[in-house]
Amino acid sequence: MPSLPHVDVLIVGAGISGIGAAYHLQDKCPDKSFLIVERRERLGGTWDLFRYPGIRSDSDMHTFGFAFRPWSEPKVVASGPAILDYLDGTATAYGVHDKIRYRHRIDRASWSSRDARWTVYGEDESTGEAVIATCSFLFMCSGYYDYDRGYLPEFEGMDRFGGRLVHPQAWSDDIAYEGKQVVVIGSGATAVTLIPELAKTASHVTMLQRSPTYIVGKPNEDRIANALKRWLPDRIAYGITRCKNVFLTMLLYGFSRWFPERAKRFLVGQVQLALGEGYDVETHFTPRYDPWDQRVCLAPDGDFFDTLRGGRASVVTDTVDRFTEDGIRTGSGRDIPADIVVAATGLNLKFLGGVSLEVDGEAIDLPKTVTYKGMMCSGVPNMAMSLGYSNASWTLKSDLTAEYVCRLLNHMDDHGYAFCCPRFDDPTVEARSMLPLTSGYVQRGRQLFPQEGSRRPWRLHQNYALDLMELRMRSVDDGAMRFEPAPREGLAQAVLTE
Repeated sequence: MPSLPHVDVLIVGAGISGIGAAYHLQDKCPDKSFLIVERRERLGGTWDLFRYPGIRSDSDMHTFGFAFRPWSEPKVVASGPAILDYLDGTATAYGVHDKIRYRHRIDRASWSSRDARWTVYGEDESTGEAVIATCSFLFMCSGYYDYDRGYLPEFEGMDRFGGRLVHPQAWSDDIAYEGKQVVVIGSGATAVTLIPELAKTASHVTMLQRSPTYIVGKPNEDRIANALKRWLPDRIAYGITRCKNVFLTMLLYGFSRWFPERAKRFLVGQVQLALGEGYDVETHFTPRYDPWDQRVCLAPDGDFFDTLRGGRASVVTDTVDRFTEDGIRTGSGRDIPADIVVAATGLNLKFLGGVSLEVDGEAIDLPKTVTYKGMMCSGVPNMAMSLGYSNASWTLKSDLTAEYVCRLLNHMDDHGYAFCCPRFDDPTVEARSMLPLTSGYVQRGRQLFPQEGSRRPWRLHQNYALDLMELRMRSVDDGAMRFEPAPREGLAQAVLTE
């Protein structure tokens, strides 16, 4: 017998996507039963996992927050604890807490067309007992990071280092960096976040980067938003600010892709202004790639640049030759002393949290499937996944995805359908990689992900305006989605790409 009750919708993950999905189900599908299973001990997902100093959002909270619950704090780039409080408050406000089953790890899900349901297998990690659950619709809100371990290259001599080596994903409270020499390996968002906070009490912080990243300073308070809140109700002011920020983000992204050289000159020029004419921006802050080939890092109130100007931190652009007993020797032969080395070297990807899928007894090779509207996989019935944007706030897309799942469920109820399945059978649609970024973690994990198609509804837009039309306005019965009126024996497999 199942160890959890059968539900209409089983949500996997109690992070920002899972909490948002729960709200939309209650709001738009009030007759549907649902549960959330979460492997960790509390909600929050990424924001509960990462606890390194200075952890914060890399998007403004007017778009990273939910459309249905305004962000009320003055700072638009929120700390990790503030985001956790926001998620916890959202779960409390909408009665989601009682729907979450913590310490439940899901390993495998098996679909039966005869029964029109998923059987999900896993473990209650608090007791070690097996968990079996059934649901009519499976909603994967587990993100795409490997929560068990970050990416740490095998540097020569790591075992000889006499100090402490830590990956930010494994940060713990016993790491004392006050008065210490700290080296942060990496130049991504984690490093840019860590360094200003570490430098407040460390003796000195060195950012050792193999190559530069685009970093942009941004005020941590939105004057327009704060003015609107003085004159308008919170929800209206929040909605206007959200629309403004979405538009500006799309405009800046579009400008960067259409005019990459001009965008590059502008971004690098802003860094030069922040650091002064004497700083070697050409070496340390002029990337070899175009803007938005990788995510642009955010420095709220220019804190990262202030730290460099104040001499509390410095940047070395070089490779790691090897670790020594006292620090790191670079490729050019320079020795950098270190008591602590923070390897902000990236993340590992894990699609669907590592859950394996099978349909009518046949294992699904997910990298050979094609994403439908960026939220379902060809040949996989009654399963959706919540994946946010790589060029904007995650929540913008996760909210749209949850809304669409509700539309899909209501459409099936209205027409007496038991299940739906995207069918990729148009030979004129070209399949290609769905991950557009050139970041190291993306390149390492690209082979784990489904593909995307060359045109709708198989194309991943990475554009909020286009997704509004695709997910909120277009009919769910678009010819690519097959609906079945009642359970039957066997489901013909959709055509998969080779």
